[in-house]
Amino acid sequence: MSALGVLLIFLSAFCTAVANLMMRRGILASGAFRPASGSLLSSALLLMRNPLFVGGFLMYGLAAVIWFRVLPMENLTNSYPLLVSLTFLMVTIGAVIVFSEHVSVLKVAGLAVIIVGIALVSRG
Repeated sequence: MSALGVLLIFLSAFCTAVANLMMRRGILASGAFRPASGSLLSSALLLMRNPLFVGGFLMYGLAAVIWFRVLPMENLTNSYPLLVSLTFLMVTIGAVIVFSEHVSVLKVAGLAVIIVGIALVSRG
């Protein structure tokens, strides 16, 4: 895998992780998309007025554009597992920092297994 490919995958994963964190914060702040919140349309309109949700939505778009650049230049069997594992790791770390979520020892062990697995897959 090229250095540029790895950099772009890292950037796409980072943008995706930030997008998830921003959208969750926006959804929590607006109170939208809860089972008893009413119609889907009114929840969507409420979210569209929340800058964090909109920013996260746009960040997802940026992540996709970066990923589209990776697709023609790197093997999908190497690049996609790397993207997903980096995103998983970054979202977990971000959730601990931003939302004070608890991460158990078992979850940390699972993350380690994923990272080792991705290292093995990328060598194959």
